[in-house]
Amino acid sequence: MEDSTALYARFTQCAAVSTDSRQDQTDTLFFALNGPSFRGRDFAAQALAKGARYAVVDDEALAASDPARYTYAPDPLLALQQLAQHHRRQLSIPVIGITGSNGKTTTKELLYAVLSRRYAVQYTRGNLNNHIGVPLTLLTIRPGQHEVAIVEMGANHQGEIDLLSRLAEPTHGLITNIGKAHLEGFGGEEGIAKGKSELFRFLAATGGTAFVNTADPKLPGLAQVVAERITYPTAGDTYPAELLEAAPQVVLRLFDGTVVEAQITGGYNFLNLAAAAAVGAHFQVPTTDIAAALASYAPTNNRSQLVRTARNEVVLDAYNANPSSMAAALTSFAARPATGEKVVILGDMFELGEDSVAEHQALGELLATQPFETVLLCGADMQHAAVQPGFRHFPTKQEAAAWLTEQHLTGKQILIKGSRGMGLETLLPLV
Repeated sequence: MEDSTALYARFTQCAAVSTDSRQDQTDTLFFALNGPSFRGRDFAAQALAKGARYAVVDDEALAASDPARYTYAPDPLLALQQLAQHHRRQLSIPVIGITGSNGKTTTKELLYAVLSRRYAVQYTRGNLNNHIGVPLTLLTIRPGQHEVAIVEMGANHQGEIDLLSRLAEPTHGLITNIGKAHLEGFGGEEGIAKGKSELFRFLAATGGTAFVNTADPKLPGLAQVVAERITYPTAGDTYPAELLEAAPQVVLRLFDGTVVEAQITGGYNFLNLAAAAAVGAHFQVPTTDIAAALASYAPTNNRSQLVRTARNEVVLDAYNANPSSMAAALTSFAARPATGEKVVILGDMFELGEDSVAEHQALGELLATQPFETVLLCGADMQHAAVQPGFRHFPTKQEAAAWLTEQHLTGKQILIKGSRGMGLETLLPLV
């Protein structure tokens, strides 16, 4: 492989980096990554034909055939990561790393909304938060153009946040919470705490700053290793906040007394809003701008969206689900003012491994204590949540859709929530 300086010189001549030959390749640096059933090198020529300036491939003969267009790398993914790390080291701006079991994407977007009031901000788009997405995000940061970067870090096993931290080298870090997500990969709740706190341990080793959610019982202890800590939202913290109302929209009081009425629902989103306020205040965004940014943020990505259909009011939270986020969504939905009978439509929670049966049963027991008129459980694993005769279980989403089509629900409040693979947002037109 060419040394990193030579590859970086090629990168600086390009408009963007790409790993998908199906996308627009105009003036890109294309990395021919391998997948479980394909070799990336087979698509390199196609990317060049579509306008890529250069392609990085693991085929030495192919690279030698046209060294002006190809770069040889034994491992294109490692080359992508090393390039991103090299690029990160050319930057002298704050980089904020965000991870956590729940709420990291919403918090990321709220942070962007707040910090953009004062700074030119680059941030993780979509769900580019893994070992491929984080390098791609880093490579979109432009020296001299961006003043702050926000990098979302997702993980489903220990060691992953450590890797992403070493690539992104965050100067600041925020863990939204420690909950029951990806239990299978992390090896239980203690494994989750150890894995997520790898961000704090990186900050401790590099003299960074941690934003600490003191409302989570695990985080203050995990953050003790970091010398520089900014705390929220408890009274006495650096930036306290108070939840005034959880529904139909979250209303909170900020650290200086300013009251903000947000456009998102659910008490669990209070902590996401408080986190964004704390980070904004730390970076000296005026409180009036913080409040305006929080009040104007409206989710559009199946996360805590309040949707009014022709017949019902729907809380659409179908982007993902795990035991912690499901419990928070249900209790929050139960506490909503009763403008209509309440219906919950829930889909399987994935990546729970040997805990799946027990966690779905525990969900059913929680449901049994809530004042919901109708409970619809969708997916193979949700059979274990059907602990009461009145709960309706549908092995497939198609069967649930057929039932909803026949019922023509009207005048209801409806919560739709399930793991991403369930795709429950496709049920929205039926309610």
